[in-house]
Amino acid sequence: MSRLNEIITAIPAPAAAFLSWMEFQKGASEATVLAYGMDILEFEEYLAGRGMTLARPADIDKRAVQGFSAGLFHSGMARSSIARKLSSLRSLFRHLMRLRKIESDPCAGVHNPKQDQRHPAMLNVDQVFELLDGEDKSETDKKPLACPAENENLFLRDMALLELLYGSGLRISEALGLDTSDIRPETPLIIVMGKGGKQRQVPLSDTCMKALARWLDVRSAVPPVHGERALFIGSRGKRLNRRQAARILEAHAKINGIPQHVSPHDMRHSFATHLLEGGADLRTVQELLGHSRISTTQRYTHLDMNALAKVYDASHPLSDQKKS
Repeated sequence: MSRLNEIITAIPAPAAAFLSWMEFQKGASEATVLAYGMDILEFEEYLAGRGMTLARPADIDKRAVQGFSAGLFHSGMARSSIARKLSSLRSLFRHLMRLRKIESDPCAGVHNPKQDQRHPAMLNVDQVFELLDGEDKSETDKKPLACPAENENLFLRDMALLELLYGSGLRISEALGLDTSDIRPETPLIIVMGKGGKQRQVPLSDTCMKALARWLDVRSAVPPVHGERALFIGSRGKRLNRRQAARILEAHAKINGIPQHVSPHDMRHSFATHLLEGGADLRTVQELLGHSRISTTQRYTHLDMNALAKVYDASHPLSDQKKS
């Protein structure tokens, strides 16, 4: 039994029906439904200690939701995680309101905890060049790797994946969701499926196209399992998953002497920040990243003053450099 099925079995019928609606009617991904399910299960466990249950949703009031939120905060949970759990509950109770299972929304008036002002982690340009220099250092490195490329073919796969994450700013789910048919050697563009089933066109850099071509030339030598169309496959021939991709990136960061933890999302942050530092406008970066709201893209505008001054000097008609 899958983890999602376990959760659906463990929670009361009104909540289980909501998850089924999300999956089959709304078309949410299994990962999204699972995340909602885990949040709802945690809330149900909290309610059980107070003599309430989602089996009787009309009995749940605002104080119950506030108490749940306060308990998470006092446990030391990150404020962003608490906000996500409250979002799951809001979606659940809005659904129950539409079905007339409850007359009032217990989440109404419950606010998210004030979020810490954190800026995305990123690599500097030199670190990115080190990571993407295309040299296989795994044999000369004395330290064991968490996930080394098992042979030259898989090393080419790794380089293609890293080039795509940084060169095009893809989400890891977008990159791993690509099939071989999505890549056309003569076209420096790909269409990716983003959040909410939204498609967007993304450009490929010259180095990314070359890296993808080298990987595609040897992909069949891995080899893929019968009928596997995934662009990126693991050593057993199946579509690469998030955990494997994260280990690959961390291994290559370690080989290249990058001291901090590097996640696939850090590559996306680096892509956006380096574009903005180079003078790209915010709307263009929003389009490339596939953000629905400009406020999300604005998280990447935390640039150092030297970078801002250089962009101003190079671009603004009233700058001293322009006047001279």
